[in-house]
Amino acid sequence: MDVDNAFLIEDLNEKVYMTPPPGFTMERHIQVCRLTKSLYGLKQANRQWFAKLYSFLISTGFSQSKFGYFLFTRKTLTTFTILLVYVDDIILAGSSLSEIERIKGLLNDSFKIKDLGKLKYFLGLEVTRSRKGIHLCQKKYILDILTKTGMLESKPCSTPLMSTNKMLFEAVDKLPNPHS
Repeated sequence: MDVDNAFLIEDLNEKVYMTPPPGFTMERHIQVCRLTKSLYGLKQANRQWFAKLYSFLISTGFSQSKFGYFLFTRKTLTTFTILLVYVDDIILAGSSLSEIERIKGLLNDSFKIKDLGKLKYFLGLEVTRSRKGIHLCQKKYILDILTKTGMLESKPCSTPLMSTNKMLFEAVDKLPNPHS
């Protein structure tokens, strides 16, 4: 999902002044304008937006994960829901389609969101689903980088890193089982 005008939603908690934008006219001559709402490009904008979203999610029963401030979970007796935030983009997943739809409705009522459908791409990752599970692939992202840097025709070489190294694949902290 994408939040429409996320950075324009929240009031500012501090005094911020700016020069009047070109074409802005008032009856009396002024030197500066005081902003009352956040604007894109303002260093406080992201913090203000996230604070508002955080308050909303906590009030609707979500808990912030200890694994990352951008990850929220909500567990009931029958459902488990995960919400991941990246700036003004949100991924919502869970064990109950009706619960996901309910949360989408709450988000839309509070923030006006665009539902972009099933997740296909996110932060350079291609997401595909099958009966075996969810598959993440960075091939398109890597090809884009190679094209931009003029290295698409480069010859591949082996990496000195052993792919059988177990330490690379064992998690130190595992996420809790949502069904326990």
